[in-house]
Amino acid sequence: MKVEIYSDIACPWCYVGKRRFEQALGQFEGKDGVEVVYRPYQLVPDAPEQARPHREWLAERYGPQSLAMDARITEVGKAVGIDYDFDAALEVNTLRAHRLLHLAETEYGPAVQAALKERLLKAHFSEGVDVGDIEALADLAAETGIDRARAAAYLADGEGEDETRAALAEARAIGVTAVPTFVFEGKWAVQGGQEAETFLQVLRQVEAETAKQIVPLTPAAGTCDDGACAI
Repeated sequence: MKVEIYSDIACPWCYVGKRRFEQALGQFEGKDGVEVVYRPYQLVPDAPEQARPHREWLAERYGPQSLAMDARITEVGKAVGIDYDFDAALEVNTLRAHRLLHLAETEYGPAVQAALKERLLKAHFSEGVDVGDIEALADLAAETGIDRARAAAYLADGEGEDETRAALAEARAIGVTAVPTFVFEGKWAVQGGQEAETFLQVLRQVEAETAKQIVPLTPAAGTCDDGACAI
């Protein structure tokens, strides 16, 4: 079974969804036959190239409610072992990080890509790392088993940009408008950072080839839509 997860490094619900899906996968009887691949999506394609403090950036976009948004996802994250630190977090364009994930998948495989995805999310949301900086990204890549020199050169030379932009366009073309979106076997889709029990049920349904396509018409709770988290 192939599961393609559309998500953005800048989406806090994508981090929660990843953890909950992994909890479900750990309980799934057929887990050894599941291949998980991460696909790119940008909530804010025109996000700044130079990193800015998260609190400042979010307040400009959403005003006073931004604090409540952060507080809500912080509480949700605790239940799945995520320590959000929005005071330290930096907002920056995520295209470069998505390119690195493309490198991880194509040259190292899905397992390394998944490890890199986790490392990028933690760096962004918990450690205040600028995930748009080439040197910082190369360091994170090296931590997950990717050759650091290769990662740095790849990012500096613009490799993978055309492929990543094409993948971003494809996500829009197939109707992905909110993240995370989980696509099973290219047929059945689930939006949002659902509870682990929901993901486990879907995995079993897909395995039995009895699942129905259940793409919500509007973003479900636990999704990020065009830069705003539905909470």
